[in-house]
Amino acid sequence: MYIAKTHDTPIERLAAFVAGLRFEDIPTDIVAKAKIHIADTMGAALAGARSTEFGLARKIAGRKGETRLWGTQAFAPARDAALVNGVAAHAFELDDAGGCDHSGAVVMPAVLAAVSRSEQAVSGQQLIASVVAGYDVGRRILEAAGGYDSHNSLGWHSTGTCGTLAAAAAVANLQGLPGQGCLDAMTLATSFSSGLWAFIHDGSQAKKIHAGRAAEGGLLAATLAAEGFAGPSRVFDNVWGGFFRSFNKSSGEPEQLSAALGESWKVDRAVLKPYASCRGAHSAVDALEDLLHETERRPDEIVSMHLQLSEMLMGMCGHKASSSMAGTQMSLPYAIAARCVFGTAGLDAYSAHRRSDPRIGAVMQQMELEVDRAMQPLDEPVLTLTFSDGSRASRMVPRATGSSERPMQRAAIDDKFRYLAGMSLEDSQVSNLFDMLDKLEHLNDCRRFETLLAGNADNRPTFC
Repeated sequence: MYIAKTHDTPIERLAAFVAGLRFEDIPTDIVAKAKIHIADTMGAALAGARSTEFGLARKIAGRKGETRLWGTQAFAPARDAALVNGVAAHAFELDDAGGCDHSGAVVMPAVLAAVSRSEQAVSGQQLIASVVAGYDVGRRILEAAGGYDSHNSLGWHSTGTCGTLAAAAAVANLQGLPGQGCLDAMTLATSFSSGLWAFIHDGSQAKKIHAGRAAEGGLLAATLAAEGFAGPSRVFDNVWGGFFRSFNKSSGEPEQLSAALGESWKVDRAVLKPYASCRGAHSAVDALEDLLHETERRPDEIVSMHLQLSEMLMGMCGHKASSSMAGTQMSLPYAIAARCVFGTAGLDAYSAHRRSDPRIGAVMQQMELEVDRAMQPLDEPVLTLTFSDGSRASRMVPRATGSSERPMQRAAIDDKFRYLAGMSLEDSQVSNLFDMLDKLEHLNDCRRFETLLAGNADNRPTFC
């Protein structure tokens, strides 16, 4: 394990940490958490192989290569596969959040692409360490850039901007690059950072490409660094063209890059997503669930709903649905209405047939959304229900289901994986993949995933 020197800069300390991180350095509970997120990302991506976005993205991929397009029989060059598999992982909004934002969807496609082209066996322990390194870097970059609300409120989508560095660090660790190599990988990755929130205004599919582009860019940066390609050494200084000044119009908080390295594990703050929508909608769905359970009421007894929310959340998720699936998944009112009408805000609630159900519009007409300018950008919404007998009930859920404060039960996590993976794999394949992931630290060669991820998504209908 690397021991920091007093003359190191924060980014140099972080690079040395990435270079030196090994499985043996990671606490048992963090290993367990990382394994859950590895499996969760694979499940989300295997389902995403049935998405429109995956189908479109794979058309630009090379036809020959060494890396599996997950859920299919096809292969592509490693960088193309990282992009396409990243799109798949993020396509249905069921990948994890709370890291760079969506860390799994950028880290896992890049890492497994690197594994696929490795001439030597890559153990499960090596894979876990690389994933932990990637999650650490992605979140630290975001925190040093002022945090989610500060960075994203300027219009940047941190999955694309910070996620590129997460992917680069994960691949650099997997490749065994020394400290300077890891530094070059991360600093080079800043030149591939991109992703704008402009997709929010028209339900554009652009959001889905951000995860894939970050995975591809991180893989490219680490590959170049391995060949000796140098990154910009002052990109995290307060200089013209520096990351913080460019992406946050400030000097940033570079000390956050290396604060409590090896003590504060950033994968531990990542959250799972039980609902197929933007994470900003999840607390409101939980509030609805809680209120219905506690009052022993049915959704059809609700006559009106009032949502009090921050200005940032209103801008992200306040619109009342969209004709497209991508746009609808960014709608908080739709997620609540889906739970009322269909009994779920899971993936099934977002099919084209259900999006056009007239009952959804009727429920959303009952909703009043109000911006509370006293609320902080990341404050969760307050939901107030009025029932047919005139009674009212309110609830604010501080941390949504899937967080450490309100964790998904293990059975629910496993069921989610099996359902999503089963959208592209046969039942026997799902079981084999599940067993391998469950015992990942004992796996001798992760290149075996190339076979286990071969599915028949091409022969199944697109979910849209």
